[in-house]
Amino acid sequence: MKRLKWPSWLPIDPYILLLLGTVGLAALLPARGTGAEVASGASTAAIAFLFFLYGARLSTREAMDGVRHWRLHLTVLACTFVLFPLLGLATRGLEPVLLDHSLHTGLLFLTLVPSTVQSSIAFTSMARGNVPAAICAGSFSSLVGIVLTPLLAAALLGSTGGGFSADSLLKIVLQLLVPFLAGQLLRRWIGGFVARHKKVLGHVDRGSILLVVYTAFSEGMVQGIWHQVSPLRLGGLLAVEVVLLAVMLAVTWYGSKALGFGREDRIAIQFAGSKKSLASGLPMASVLFGAHASLAVLPLMLFHQMQLMVCAVIAKRRSRDPEPQPSLSPDPAGASRIAVGTGTRSG
Repeated sequence: MKRLKWPSWLPIDPYILLLLGTVGLAALLPARGTGAEVASGASTAAIAFLFFLYGARLSTREAMDGVRHWRLHLTVLACTFVLFPLLGLATRGLEPVLLDHSLHTGLLFLTLVPSTVQSSIAFTSMARGNVPAAICAGSFSSLVGIVLTPLLAAALLGSTGGGFSADSLLKIVLQLLVPFLAGQLLRRWIGGFVARHKKVLGHVDRGSILLVVYTAFSEGMVQGIWHQVSPLRLGGLLAVEVVLLAVMLAVTWYGSKALGFGREDRIAIQFAGSKKSLASGLPMASVLFGAHASLAVLPLMLFHQMQLMVCAVIAKRRSRDPEPQPSLSPDPAGASRIAVGTGTRSG
């Protein structure tokens, strides 16, 4: 019996449909009372396990080899944690005309979360870019984001972040950073198991995120905060996110060219520097925003689907580019890239 596959011509990621179905389930059957307490506890455990797996997957050799291509990684980090937040701050002028306060807070939070790993690698590979650099850039972004995202949220969101406080920082450390470090420490013994069961554990990853979404949106339904969002506001949010994504795609592509990067590196920078991670953002939002997490993650969910659709089109176009002619003179950046590729593929 052949395994059914999702049609490649459909622009919507099937996992996004699962996320939307989870939101619908939370709207119809939100967790209340004891059920809410059970769901909240399970969600907390799922988040910790999620970041434990992140730590167990990240190869130390991969990280060390990636440092050799430091200019590329600094560029991606600057796009993710400097340029993105600056653009988010610039949208404050749209409140309250186009966006209300809750949606703008969620939009600003979206600009603070780390870059993606899996989809950045997939699109970079499809476009014939520097895949090892995309692996390292996404991994570094996720690692830095565990610390930097809550710190940026404290600085930029302050008391508007749904009760953000020093206690929230402590929760971030206990629920995200400690499990991640534990995964790194135990990687020597469990790394092989994680690698062999990558597909099964990938389902655990996604199931954990679905549980986080259900818990967050259930709390939102119980609090009645969905009555605060109108279709007009949602339309305004989508328009702002279209512009945000277009600006970041243009800046990462043409800006990396101005910085002297080659085609393969520019592809990795564009896909890693213009995207935001739903897998990292959702657990962080549930810790930082509590009952307000449902509205806080709505902009991130919309942006995530948008970036997948747009980047898929761009990657297919880049894959049809003519093969670059080999250079007669040595290229330092290229040599760095070869070093990264060797370490990553062998690890």
